[in-house]
Amino acid sequence: MSQSRRSSKGPGPSQVQSMDVDEEYTLTQTLTSSQVQRNLERRSQKQMEHKVTELVQFILVKDQKKIPIKRTDILKHVIKDYKDIFPEILKRANNIFQQVFGLELVEVDPKHHSYILISKLPPLQDEVMKEDENTPKMGLLLIILSLIFMKGNVVKETVVWEMLRRLQLEYSGKKHKIFGDVKKLVTDEFVKQKYLEYIRLPHTDPPEYEFRWGPRAAKELSKRQILLFVAKMQKKKPETWKSQYNEAEAEASGTGRH
Repeated sequence: MSQSRRSSKGPGPSQVQSMDVDEEYTLTQTLTSSQVQRNLERRSQKQMEHKVTELVQFILVKDQKKIPIKRTDILKHVIKDYKDIFPEILKRANNIFQQVFGLELVEVDPKHHSYILISKLPPLQDEVMKEDENTPKMGLLLIILSLIFMKGNVVKETVVWEMLRRLQLEYSGKKHKIFGDVKKLVTDEFVKQKYLEYIRLPHTDPPEYEFRWGPRAAKELSKRQILLFVAKMQKKKPETWKSQYNEAEAEASGTGRH
């Protein structure tokens, strides 16, 4: 509420109205799908990735206050001169929210165009999932646990790092705005919390490592939950992955966990 009062002290009514009109004109009257694609051709892949990453970080920080995020603020503070490809930037950012964080960006006020993030994560039994500031970390953890399960319950660390690279998450010493040191988070914090096991492979020089589920993950999550999470993210039926489906059903039958 106080944030709304502060924003009203900014530009005068005519300026605000002008910005809204420009926004609507740019985004709803001139940007067809084919035009966005043509505009994309004038931008480099690096420019596009930078804007998507910037938007993801902006929304994650804003969402911590649990106040709907206005599209006018997104355009003003992040998109700026990239309004001609805003729909594509938003689409790719939402893909990252779903694939990395287990979140989805949804429009809650179509009239004034404001957005919120909602969780798509399966519930963990531990209190840590109830802490809002930990939700992005838990989203990343679930993505890694899903990868391990879908790859046969063990995966080399190079596969995890490649997945993180594709998701535009730095892990080679650079600090991420939300996660900090990503490699330390994955190989140290998640390991100490017993969500992951990080095991050195014998007789490897230089040393190679693999990831497995830790005992805490096995206690708090079922394989059926993970498979349903993967299926939901990829918009497919769980039965699509026959081997994993059978394994998840066998675990559920044997332990009574669903």
